[in-house]
Amino acid sequence: MTDDPLCPLCLRPIPPHAKQSLHHLIPRLKGGKGGPTVLLHQICHNEIHATLTEAELARDYHTAEALRGHTRLAKFAAWVAKRPPDFHSKTPGGRRKRK
Repeated sequence: MTDDPLCPLCLRPIPPHAKQSLHHLIPRLKGGKGGPTVLLHQICHNEIHATLTEAELARDYHTAEALRGHTRLAKFAAWVAKRPPDFHSKTPGGRRKRK
């Protein structure tokens, strides 16, 4: 049993040595500065920003539940959940353009 925090996207533990980052549930550019954040695996955070624009995040995907409910992110989470907790790879494609 581990006391490592769980990633709210893939629901895997985040070990201290794993690449990780804080995600603003409401993007800073859309009024989320100082707002709630969640700790994610870096690969999960990259996938969120490769999938959704800042506007989409602020409008429709500002909770962990909403992020897990997005079709592409749910498919990604199911795929990455089969990997070790410290798994990381480059996210294909670029980041979505800010709107």
